[in-house]
Amino acid sequence: MEAVPSLSEPPSVPRHIAIILDGNGRWAAARHLPRSVGHKRGAEAVRRAVEGAGDLGISYLTVFGFSSENWKRPRAEILDLMQLLRFYLRNELKKMMENGIRLRIIGDRTKLDPDIVALIEEVENATKENTGVNLTIALSYGGRREIVEATRRIAQEAAAGKIAIEEISESLFAKHLETADIPDPDLIIRTSGEKRISNFLLWQSAYTEFVFLDKFWPDFTQKDLEDAVREFASRERRYGTADNG
Repeated sequence: MEAVPSLSEPPSVPRHIAIILDGNGRWAAARHLPRSVGHKRGAEAVRRAVEGAGDLGISYLTVFGFSSENWKRPRAEILDLMQLLRFYLRNELKKMMENGIRLRIIGDRTKLDPDIVALIEEVENATKENTGVNLTIALSYGGRREIVEATRRIAQEAAAGKIAIEEISESLFAKHLETADIPDPDLIIRTSGEKRISNFLLWQSAYTEFVFLDKFWPDFTQKDLEDAVREFASRERRYGTADNG
């Protein structure tokens, strides 16, 4: 078997890792606990992932916290999730500042309560000059919606004469996405054993590597992150420039 590269090799560390946090509810159910406990343990796993990203020198970390489809969940569970989000935003700012973490939120904020939107804006503004890990949380987020919204904005600019049809390109389109100033993910990790993308970063993941883990998100450790980075480092990324045969 080919040796796995060391984490000390500079090219082995991805610049941007995105994670689909899957399995909080099933983790709780397996232990006969309320789903809310699973979500709380999931938030603790996010903290570990952010710390691990900093230790490994990963510049960007994006986590899929709540999808646009998750609004279909039972109202009681949604209320628990929103309350947990409030707690996180209110209580993590000090630690973010101490560790130089910059927080950004992507997704449809119109569905969030006004006090949550205000908290998001407060934390984003407070951390915008930080130079450590760039943490992005996708909330009320859907990749298809993001693409549609980008298309709508480009169409409006074209109709207003601000851009010509001939100027529309992949790079221009990317500038109209919510991730405009964030590099595309090099690696996406999904927990819980599921092997699908679930409407997450559809445009941005065109050449992303994937690692799927057979464990629920609350059990995710820094070693899991390190193992995923080692797996990433063992792969050859061709970007379509070489024959796959």
